[in-house]
Amino acid sequence: MDPRKIEALWTHLHALTVLAQQGSYTAAAQRLGVSKAAMSQRIAELEQAAGVPLVQRTTRSVRLTEAGQRLVDEMRPNFEQIAHSFAGVRDLAGVPSGLLRVTAPVAFARQQLVPRLADFLRAHPEVRLELDLSDRLSSLAMEGFDLAIRHSAAPPDTHVAWTLCGTRSVLVASRAYLRRRGTPDTPAALSGHDCLHYPRAQDTPAWHFADRRAGGAGADGQRITVPVSGPLAANNSEALRDAAIAGLGIALLPDFSAQAALRAGKLVEVLPRWRPVGAFGEQLYAIRPYASHVPRAVAAFVAWLREALAAGFSPDATLEKP
Repeated sequence: MDPRKIEALWTHLHALTVLAQQGSYTAAAQRLGVSKAAMSQRIAELEQAAGVPLVQRTTRSVRLTEAGQRLVDEMRPNFEQIAHSFAGVRDLAGVPSGLLRVTAPVAFARQQLVPRLADFLRAHPEVRLELDLSDRLSSLAMEGFDLAIRHSAAPPDTHVAWTLCGTRSVLVASRAYLRRRGTPDTPAALSGHDCLHYPRAQDTPAWHFADRRAGGAGADGQRITVPVSGPLAANNSEALRDAAIAGLGIALLPDFSAQAALRAGKLVEVLPRWRPVGAFGEQLYAIRPYASHVPRAVAAFVAWLREALAAGFSPDATLEKP
């Protein structure tokens, strides 16, 4: 094939790799900033030039043929190197710039990240931020994210991780609920209360506690486990927080979800002597796939996050930088 004709298809080849990552023409077109029709036309022209089908289309999804997958597997490292090289050249300008794609948990992003973002964007006017709010654990490399904020016990070994701040789990309820049902004085007393919990894999929901006054151990030297039940389980801490504010029961939340409601007096902490353990992560991390070069925009955003979140999420902490 004439090399000039192959060069004319370079953008089409890149479109195929993006289609493989995104899994649909609509998502791939949005990623590339083109129309769905233009995206489909590029793939059709590429298939015509290749002489074999590259994509299998169904009513619900897009899958690559064997030939298409082979082409993508062989091209992906080259396109990643091109992106890496271009990012390095852009960084020679010395000013953080360009598109920064970040994924973060829904509750944390809505309550803690978004209210602070204006400061970062004003300080770095050449950076454009695309924020994905999702509790799903995305594949950063496959989905094109530059950075992820993760709430976990430990970051993955395959990624570079920056510790942003510590977090803790808190047991909370409204004053109205506690007046109506009484205030539990031990974890065991929770069995007689409506407990609003985050659904987990186990069949019987349970919360785990350690005695703060015993150096982190329970009264018998072990963690105390309490089966719980209640009228609501939800996989979003904002939903649990709002249900607790409405007086539906006692909720176990990460501190970044409870902070504003505790500060405003809408919720109060329950069983402060006891430390909930194992419910949520104890650190917030910024993570990205390993690379020898960290773009200036990523480095600037991580540095800003670490400063902005340094005070943590106690009720007394503020949104202002320390």
